[in-house]
Amino acid sequence: MSFTEFTYQLLQGYDFAWLNKHKGCKLQMGGSDQWGNITTGTELIRRMGGGEAYALTCPLITKADGGKFGKTESGNVWLDPRYTSPYKFYQFWMNVSDDDAKRYIKIFTSLEKDEIDALIAEHEQAPHLRVLQKRLAKEVTIMVHSEADYNAAVEASNILFGNATAEALRKLDEETFLQVFDGVETYEVPRAELEAGIPPLDLLAEKTNIFPSKGEARKMIQGNGLSMNKEKLTDPQTPITAERLINGKYLLFQKGKKSYYLVVAA
Repeated sequence: MSFTEFTYQLLQGYDFAWLNKHKGCKLQMGGSDQWGNITTGTELIRRMGGGEAYALTCPLITKADGGKFGKTESGNVWLDPRYTSPYKFYQFWMNVSDDDAKRYIKIFTSLEKDEIDALIAEHEQAPHLRVLQKRLAKEVTIMVHSEADYNAAVEASNILFGNATAEALRKLDEETFLQVFDGVETYEVPRAELEAGIPPLDLLAEKTNIFPSKGEARKMIQGNGLSMNKEKLTDPQTPITAERLINGKYLLFQKGKKSYYLVVAA
């Protein structure tokens, strides 16, 4: 055991005693794993002056794998949008496991028991529809952020996973846009070349490696299999210019249903 770990209980106890004396703090709350640390504070307060102090703990919230749900764990979420954006916050709840969704919807929402039971039953009939996760994500995102933020998060999610329009894509602010396409294969192209105009086949097969050859790129375009900024790219001859950039900086190419590529004007 390290010295830090050994003294943690003493430091937390003294912290409670100081707050009790100088700020009138009488209650310390925490997870059940903090019971010893908190009662060290109540005991210290009693011994130092007989002040009034209480401890209140609740069972730890854990994930399906047994890990704690808390700020010191990896993959956590923050209520402050500066640390976890509404989009990422929404996605966190959308991506929880079925078992976690069944527990979390009881803990983190104010839905009535009958409605929760009905949602669980509906989910079990068709788990692939993720009814529980969708309702959980909706309730918690609106509670913490707002209905407008929830709607924006859904719209952003549909861009990646649904049939969103070019207009919806252009509505995204740059931060959310980059979060939606985080991890997508990215290429940089000089802005000056885009301002002058680059033939699509040159951009797709020479300036980037989206296609291994111009011939393959041409076939995909002629077969209506390539989109740029959520609009079908149908002409392999008309140059692509900077006017097409999203947020004045990005071009988004989609090959088929799931393959995305990002071109950045550098």
